[in-house]
Amino acid sequence: MTRDGDGVMSVGGCDVRDLADQFQTPLFVLDEVDFLERASAFKRQYQRVFYAGKAFASVKVFKWVSELGLGVDVCTGGELAVVMRANVSPSEVIMHGNNKSLREIREALGYRVGLLVIDSFEELARAQFVSEELGITQSVLIRVTPGVEAHTHEYIATAHEDQKFGFALAGGVALEAVKRAHLLPNLNLVGLHVHIGSQIFDASGFAEAARRLANFAAELHRDQNIDLEMLNLGGGMGISYLPEDDPLSIEEMAAKLQEIVHEVFAEQRLPNPVIAVEPGRAIVGPAMITVYEVGTVKQVVLDDGQSRSYVSVDGGMSDNIRTALYGAEYTVELASRKSSAPLVLSRVVGKHCETGDIVVKDAMLPSDLAPGDLLAVAATGAYCRSMASNYNYLPRPAVVGVNDGKAQVILRRESIDDLLSLEPN
Repeated sequence: MTRDGDGVMSVGGCDVRDLADQFQTPLFVLDEVDFLERASAFKRQYQRVFYAGKAFASVKVFKWVSELGLGVDVCTGGELAVVMRANVSPSEVIMHGNNKSLREIREALGYRVGLLVIDSFEELARAQFVSEELGITQSVLIRVTPGVEAHTHEYIATAHEDQKFGFALAGGVALEAVKRAHLLPNLNLVGLHVHIGSQIFDASGFAEAARRLANFAAELHRDQNIDLEMLNLGGGMGISYLPEDDPLSIEEMAAKLQEIVHEVFAEQRLPNPVIAVEPGRAIVGPAMITVYEVGTVKQVVLDDGQSRSYVSVDGGMSDNIRTALYGAEYTVELASRKSSAPLVLSRVVGKHCETGDIVVKDAMLPSDLAPGDLLAVAATGAYCRSMASNYNYLPRPAVVGVNDGKAQVILRRESIDDLLSLEPN
């Protein structure tokens, strides 16, 4: 991102004012070079990398990561359909989900996905049934919940026992799942999977999960004569949403995790496994911004006598639910001009009929903000467009990719006609 002498922001060489005029606002703007550089950095550090499509999925993005040699991680039949449209090699697809239907499993195995992550005993039976029906042998991973408490929001912490994902190490549940999978004739047990949560800065949670998973794999070799080829350590690396955020570098995290796994396997005199990861947010999150147009500005006097500027924009919780859902925080700036006006305490809010429709809860913005100004909210690539809704019948925004002064549509803007087309005649 750069600014010219008038303070106008450009992304990928494209003036945000021109993008707003051409594609309307709200608008997701994806810096293609930034995205590709982050994806390539992960590829350099790990043996297997699967881009997590739940962060942001599109045919174009799946083609990009596939061309770089990354696989794709999907968790529903819908995301699988995008993978198929993008012609991603089936062997490079991993299928997740805690409640895969028979239809989804049949579609995934019919496409010959490389890996199916087993999340329950019911899924073991379903996977065996469909594999036998299709006359194939399907490679699978067992998802393990290692009892690690990640330092993140409760809703996105996924490795403690009291939650819906995977088989707990505690009580021998994961061991029983591995033993059953190993015996099923049409399943090829390749390895283990773990995911401790999302938006995590502290390496200790990842390190402890990796250690427990590696120790479990060593135990399987020693006590069950079961050897595993892969440890998939999931994703969840945090990104910088605020200036004070200080996430670990890709290189630091990779070195730490590989050191732990290799140490445990060396102690057991076992060959090192393939280490796989599933970064989504860490690739696409920082590479995208959202551009909004200011509609109204009003001053509200607070109980302590101070005032707050409420800046209403033309989107809101329909294109970014994370603030309302997780209490997420973002950085926002005036993007269409420079201002020398004093900064005032501001709250950027959406246009929806909800008090909780907040985009940025607390920000210092110029006091001369006016209707027609453009605001840019940083790091909105992950879980914003992918969790977007049509609340209040607002069409979802477009996503455009920018590179070297050119813009291309990645996902077009929805129209009212699109929404009305769902109504029966």
